[in-house]
Amino acid sequence: MAADDIKTGERLHGLDALRGAALLLGLVLHGAMAFFPTPIWVVADDQRSVWASGLFFAIHLFRMATFFLIAGLFAHMMLARRGLVRFGINRLARIAGPLAVFWGPSLAAIVAVLIWNAGLQGMTAADAPPPPTYDWTNLPLTHLWFLWVLLIFYVGLVVVRAPFAALDRQGGWGRAVVDRATALLVQPGGAVVLGAPLALALWLHPNWVAFFGVPTPDAGLIPNTPALVGFGLAFGLGALLDRRRDLLERIAARWPLHLGLALAAGATALALAGGPNPRLEPITDPAIKAAAAGAFGVAVYASSLAAVAVAVRFCSGHSAVRRYLADAAYWIYIVHLPLVMVGQVLVQDWSLAWPVKLALIVGGALAASIAGYELLIRHSFMGRWLNGRRVPWRRRPAASAPSPAE
Repeated sequence: MAADDIKTGERLHGLDALRGAALLLGLVLHGAMAFFPTPIWVVADDQRSVWASGLFFAIHLFRMATFFLIAGLFAHMMLARRGLVRFGINRLARIAGPLAVFWGPSLAAIVAVLIWNAGLQGMTAADAPPPPTYDWTNLPLTHLWFLWVLLIFYVGLVVVRAPFAALDRQGGWGRAVVDRATALLVQPGGAVVLGAPLALALWLHPNWVAFFGVPTPDAGLIPNTPALVGFGLAFGLGALLDRRRDLLERIAARWPLHLGLALAAGATALALAGGPNPRLEPITDPAIKAAAAGAFGVAVYASSLAAVAVAVRFCSGHSAVRRYLADAAYWIYIVHLPLVMVGQVLVQDWSLAWPVKLALIVGGALAASIAGYELLIRHSFMGRWLNGRRVPWRRRPAASAPSPAE
């Protein structure tokens, strides 16, 4: 992000692009799960590779923590500028609304693909296990779980910010303590401080499977403790960064250090988790579990800060393509999972290399969701609902009258 962006309050193009990329990488992450060496996904492809699980690991390590960091920054910005009431109305409309509207159809579409795939595998209704009984403790939030967690963090932001704002109306205490602490946390070594609470939560979490890092809180209305701690700290750091946006330039200037620490910590975490061939059992040795939890704690925040550094350093200029994809990413992510699963079912028996299959799956889901975005969302009232603005259709300029000489 250029200095002018900080001073004039223009759109933060680098962070906007990174937020969109974090959502779009979900297509790759979910697509790669069909090619794990050890089947873990509802669709198990004939082609399997440790490189597919390694790709999943790399994306999963930083993607959602990075998303929540950016979400925290933008949430604090909106709350400070619009006030509590307008902030609440906006978040209810653009976060709670899509969750309420799209959760049911998304779950139904996922179940439909599962039934279709089971039929292709020769299974009948008699072969199916009895349906589980759902309540608030195991409600399947599917891939839309992040919307529910965002709502929890918004409430937390309002509750935590209110007393500090009341006690520090002149801003002196905040500048002296909070802003200086934020500057220390975004140093390359700050990932160690941030990672300590997450490491403790991972170590205490029963049946923690290290390969999957922070357990995804996709079932139940109360997220698991590592997710609350890990993603909550990222969200909080983002909120603090909104007070010190000048630090974004400092983070970007040190991008090689952030990236180097992220690669080192990530490689260590992967090795302690058993390597790219996922070990699906919890670690039983307390010492190894503690070391793995510590490595993951550092790796999550080091990789998130590295992603922010690279995005701000190299993607801060305006790009029409990046802006379009950033706008479309929210819709794409909402509808992508059933589309990805359809692609996985279609190609699972094809005699192609797994990278080709993955490209076809992701490309097909991306093309279908972008077509839906362009035809149904971007230029309609839903564009204003999901993205905050409706983009009118382009009109051809009126043909000029021919000159007498023509």
